[in-house]
Amino acid sequence: MDIYTSIEEAELLQHSPLALRLRPRDLDMFVGQEHLIGEGKPLRCLIESDRMSSLLFYGPPGTGKTALAEIIALRTKADFIRVNATSSSVVELRKVIDKARNRLVGAGVRTILFIDEIHRFNKAQQDTLLPAVEKGIVVLIGATTENPYFTVNAPLLSRMRVFPFQPLAENDIRLLLERALASGIESGLKGLVLTEDAMLHLVQMANGDARAALNALELSAVMAPAGAAGERLVNRKIAEDVVLRRAVVYDRHGDNHYDVISAFIKSIRGSDPDAALFWLARMLEAGEDPLFIARRLVISASEDIGNADPHALLVAVAASQALQMIGMPEGRITLAQATCYLATAPKSNSAYLAVNEALDAVKKSPGTMVPAHLRGFAFPGAGKPEYGTGYQYPHDFPGNYVTQSYLPEGMPRPTFYRPGNNGYERTIAERMARWGGQG
Repeated sequence: MDIYTSIEEAELLQHSPLALRLRPRDLDMFVGQEHLIGEGKPLRCLIESDRMSSLLFYGPPGTGKTALAEIIALRTKADFIRVNATSSSVVELRKVIDKARNRLVGAGVRTILFIDEIHRFNKAQQDTLLPAVEKGIVVLIGATTENPYFTVNAPLLSRMRVFPFQPLAENDIRLLLERALASGIESGLKGLVLTEDAMLHLVQMANGDARAALNALELSAVMAPAGAAGERLVNRKIAEDVVLRRAVVYDRHGDNHYDVISAFIKSIRGSDPDAALFWLARMLEAGEDPLFIARRLVISASEDIGNADPHALLVAVAASQALQMIGMPEGRITLAQATCYLATAPKSNSAYLAVNEALDAVKKSPGTMVPAHLRGFAFPGAGKPEYGTGYQYPHDFPGNYVTQSYLPEGMPRPTFYRPGNNGYERTIAERMARWGGQG
């Protein structure tokens, strides 16, 4: 970095948000993630020894991923290059890799390449990085808010050590706010005082996001009226005005996406319509694809309800079709109706278990043949004349039922489908009992 670039960055920093101006410059000032950078922890040892391997920082926004990468940049003897996945092309990546190769071969200097929001790289961009990481031309540090096991190519991910970042504890958020207040002129918060109620509100509403907490504090300073002595008091009312509402914690492609839909389906399975509606509302409020929700309702109708209430599948499929017909926001009503119906329907997973057991049985006996009496014969080019011989047509018998074998010869009779006693499956169970099983 030359002197002009340094002056330019210093000028930009003066006008940056508070969260950026107060980023820690060393490990001792870093707050949170004790499980990663506490004394004696592996990541801290790697940083302090300057023996970096390729890393991936994964966690929610505002938990210190970029800040820690910048601390590494200040400590390392290697070249440190930072790119953003939203604006870098394959051509630019190749230029960076070529430069890193020349530095390594010509001067023996390693290059650490930090890629923010690495999950935004497409497959071609990630594939470009792979040979350079594999050969040690660059040490890659990636940061992502989304689950890397879904968004980063497996070959690239296998060459990186994944470090999960956790939301900051409330005590950590409070410490950051107190430090900001104590920094005074440096942070532009000179004379700012928070009541305990205001502090508590900002801490709780940050939801573990340091950036959100500091941004809220900075806006509080703008809104706080100046007193006679120059002090500016932030009370609970100002804090509430600053944090108008708590953002729904949710990302459509990462852990929250899978966690919330899991809670939704489990609430339906557990016959709790109120909980199911809560998770439905959370997904809708966060902007989840409503058709994704509809598809999961269709799956649940078969997996968790099945033949205990065959109408559940009809309701779920109809809800999906109605959603496509009317769209949002009215589609939320259809989703809610289907959610309530499924949650309050009698439950059975007998069909779900049955098909899994049947699949397992097929895998264990892949070469079984269809018995001759069950083979098709009523089509041109059908097999041998004896095919179909001995087959008994059920409709020719009383009750449209006749005992005969429908399984491969010599195969022990399985019992895949075991209807339960809930809802309509009780009727099915009684009917099967009357039949007494197949031959």
